Amino acid sequence: MTIKKRDSSAILSSLSGGVVPSRGLQHIMVGRAEEARQILKELKDIESGASVTKFFIGPFGCGKTFIQALIRQVAFTHHNFVVANADFTPERRLYGNNGQAVATYSELTRNLATKSFPDGGALPSILEKWITEVQVKVMEDKNYPGVDYENENFVQDVEREINKVVSEMDELTGGYDFARVLVLYFKGFIEDNNELQRCALHWLRGEYRTKTEARQDLGVRNIIDDNNYYNYIKVLTSFVRQIGYSGLVVNLDEAINLYKITHTQARNKNYETILKMYNDTLQGNLEGLYITISGTNEFLEDERRGLFSYGALKRRLAPNKFETTEYRDLSQPAIKLTPLKIEELYVLLQKLRDIHAAHHGYEAKVTDDEIQSFLKKEYSRPGAQENLTVGDVIRSFIQALDILYQNPEYDRGKIFDQPASNPANKNDKFEIGSRFQKTNG
Repeated sequence: MTIKKRDSSAILSSLSGGVVPSRGLQHIMVGRAEEARQILKELKDIESGASVTKFFIGPFGCGKTFIQALIRQVAFTHHNFVVANADFTPERRLYGNNGQAVATYSELTRNLATKSFPDGGALPSILEKWITEVQVKVMEDKNYPGVDYENENFVQDVEREINKVVSEMDELTGGYDFARVLVLYFKGFIEDNNELQRCALHWLRGEYRTKTEARQDLGVRNIIDDNNYYNYIKVLTSFVRQIGYSGLVVNLDEAINLYKITHTQARNKNYETILKMYNDTLQGNLEGLYITISGTNEFLEDERRGLFSYGALKRRLAPNKFETTEYRDLSQPAIKLTPLKIEELYVLLQKLRDIHAAHHGYEAKVTDDEIQSFLKKEYSRPGAQENLTVGDVIRSFIQALDILYQNPEYDRGKIFDQPASNPANKNDKFEIGSRFQKTNG
C-alpha cells in the first residue's frame, strides 16, 4: 500500500484510541460509497449557492462521526470550504441562558479548518490570507511597487477595498459589528498591534462575556452571545464566501446530549433552533451553508423526548414512505446509517493490516484466513452480538497487529484461536457472509 506516513500515523493512532482520524479517510472508507456520492453532490450544490441541513442517524458505532469527518476532509480538500465542528455536551447546546449556546459557537470558531489548516485554528490564517490578497489587488490596481504601510495612500486604498467587502454585511443582522471588528483586526495587522488583533479574534470567537469589556477593548456596541450566535454563523458564512471560499460547513456531533436535556422547555428550545436552521436552508434564505447533525435513533424518533416530539420537525424529517433497505433515498434530510456488514468489516481489517505494515515497513504476514478467524472469535464472545461495535473490533485488531509486530515470537493462536494454516482448523474455517450476515445485514 502507498500511503503517506502522516496519514498512516493518524489512522492507526486515532483508531487505537477509539476516535475517527482527521486525515487519510480515503484509505479506510468501506461500505459508504452511496453516502459519499450524495455528499459530493450536496457540496457542489452548496458551492453554487444552495444551503442544506442534514441529519445522520444511527446507533453508537455505526459510522456517524466517520461520515462527518469524511465531509470535513472532502469539503476543504476538494471544494475549498471552511469547515467547523463541535460536539454537543451538557455545556454546549443550541439554546441556553448561561452561555451554553455561545459556547457551541466558540467551539465551532476555534475549530475552523481549511485545506491549509486542516486541524483547526484557521481563523487568523483566513483573515491574514484575505488581507494579503486585498493588498495584492490594491498593488496591481493602483500600480504600487509593493506593500508599504508608511505610505498613507496605500493604507487608505487597502482600507477602502476592505470596506467594500465588509459593507456588504451591514444588511445582515449582526453584520455591522462583525464588519467593524474585521476593520480593527486589519488595523492591528498593519500597525503590528498584537493586542488589538487578539481582542478582535476574542470577539469574533464569541469569547467576550460582557458588552462593557468589548466596548473598552474594541469600541463595539454588541457581543456574540446565547441570543444572537446563530446570526453570526450566517454572517461568517457570507464573509467566507465573499473572500473566495465555497462556503461554510458546520458539523455538530453527539446530539444525544440534546435528547438528554431533562427540562422539557429547554429541550424544546434547542429543537426550535434546529427547526429554524432547517427552515432557513430549506427555504433558500441562506447561501453556502451546510449544517450536519448526528445523533442516535432515539434522538430522532422518540416521540416523547426526541425530534419527533416536536411536531414541526416530525413532519419535516419523516422518512420517505417508499424507501426500503434496498432502495434508499439519500436526498432526504435524515439519513439512517447502519453498522458495517461483516463482509465490509472484513475488507476494512484487510486495509488496516496493509496500512499497519506500510507504516512500520514490514511485509504483512497476517493472512486473510486469520482475519476471518479473528472476526469469528470476536463475534463469538458472550454478548458480542448486542454490545460489540465496529470500533471495538477495529481497536482490538490494531492491538493484535501491534503485539505481533513488536513480538514476532508471540503465540498467534492466542489471537486467531489456531493458525489458519493448521489442518486441524480446516473444517472450522469462518466463512464471510454466513451466520453473521443475517445479524449485521
